Amino acid sequence: MPDIFPVLIFNARPAAGKSEILQALAHVPPDLRIERFHVGPLHVIDDFPMLWSWFEEDALLEQVFGRPRLHTTPDGYFLDHDLWHLLIRRLSLEVEKFVRDQPVKHTVVLEFSRGVEHGGYRAAYAHLSSAILRQAACVYVRVSYEESLRKNRRRFNPERPDSILEHGLSDEKLERLYRLEDWDSFSAADPDFLHVREFRLPYVVFENEDDLTTQGGERLLVRLQSCLDRLWSRYASR
Repeated sequence: MPDIFPVLIFNARPAAGKSEILQALAHVPPDLRIERFHVGPLHVIDDFPMLWSWFEEDALLEQVFGRPRLHTTPDGYFLDHDLWHLLIRRLSLEVEKFVRDQPVKHTVVLEFSRGVEHGGYRAAYAHLSSAILRQAACVYVRVSYEESLRKNRRRFNPERPDSILEHGLSDEKLERLYRLEDWDSFSAADPDFLHVREFRLPYVVFENEDDLTTQGGERLLVRLQSCLDRLWSRYASR
């Protein structure tokens, strides 16, 4: 198989367009996806299903068994900020298990959002395993807080709160957790690479304030190809 990104990390505010980009990539024929984007067979690992399972488990513990909640408060916040970091450790573990058991080379995608209220990206990346940091490249999808709020409201389906593409946060939670984020300060030291421990991770910013990800189609793929071409050059140069 031609060279592909072994690990891609997608970061952004909620509803910024990460999952829409990955959906678009998944529908590109495999050979063309490798040629245009350096992305092989996709395996996406998102921390949202892990997070949501804690809410469901806590509700069962409290309502069915009358036992204390383990992870979350009744109004939907984590009991301890370290649980955000535990999610990152879980992502690393899931990658290691997948790579161990998969004979075919894939592009493994890690997808997560972090605001300063729960440590930001600087704290999150510090908890990624060395195996991931050694081979990862990063895409940050940039939207303003106001655009994140607009799209979060639009996508939320109360009938499917556990859905990757249709879950949402209340306005109050989105403001508390994600209005402030540290991507710019985290990446400020170098325009091409993130510096985490002894590792240098190439990164690019996908600008999406115009919501090209919702429009989809070839215009989205052209912009994505431009970003991933730059990312591949940085990845190869390191």
